[in-house]
Amino acid sequence: MTDPVMQPLPAIMETGTSVPPQILLGNHLKALKLPTFAREYEKVAMEAAGSRTDYPGYLLRLCELERIDRERRMVERRIRLARFPHTKSFDTFDFAAQPSLNKPLVVELARCEWITTRSNIIALGPSGTGKTHVALALGLAACQKGHSVAFVTAAALVHELMEARDERRLRQLQKHLASVKLLILDELGYVPFTAVGSELLFEVLSQRYERGSTLITSNLPFDEWTSVFGSERLTGALLDRLTHHVHILEMNGGSYRLASSRKRQKHSHHAQQEEVPPP
Repeated sequence: MTDPVMQPLPAIMETGTSVPPQILLGNHLKALKLPTFAREYEKVAMEAAGSRTDYPGYLLRLCELERIDRERRMVERRIRLARFPHTKSFDTFDFAAQPSLNKPLVVELARCEWITTRSNIIALGPSGTGKTHVALALGLAACQKGHSVAFVTAAALVHELMEARDERRLRQLQKHLASVKLLILDELGYVPFTAVGSELLFEVLSQRYERGSTLITSNLPFDEWTSVFGSERLTGALLDRLTHHVHILEMNGGSYRLASSRKRQKHSHHAQQEEVPPP
């Protein structure tokens, strides 16, 4: 009995063809959605020949390159779908300018295990203290860790919900908001909501309760959230859900934006002084 592994190739592979192998290989790799293979196989083959790498080693290197490139494209896609107004990371965040922020906790949160456990984050502090930067950096970390993210200001989301209700596509929008692993709701407290807007936002956050993580930034302490939602009953019910599994980031120091601006101006001034030639 013939070993199936050693059986001859199908006739279609045996017969010669006028199409160059590189063209056929390119078509196959395109059909298999392996663009990095197609782009790199010749270069890697030359490197493998030069270092006398065996066939499994050659294929391993191509697979590694394909996987790295695929993960990079997936991260870029998640970042694009998150609709961040800016892409910010903790590399550009000056923790020294905001000493009230618990840096060890933030570093731990950047590992994104809180998203896996479906916990929430609420960042509280006055305007300009860096809350949005922290939210964007945590959102970017989530994208890099493989989580889907949606970023929106509270006022914009309420407007979008009311518009979707009027256009009879509210259920579709609610389904999307419930499906993302992390919903970032920025600037809660800057604009009070109507009764209808409050109820729509409450419904979104309730649907996410213990199903997904929510990160909220607010310039108001919890006891003033009623002024935004207009109902003590609704505000209490919402806070019960949000704070059941929550990490609180208190950012009550001076203006982070002002401190960062002064630091940039100081560096710029020093740089200009260094450029001026001595008399």
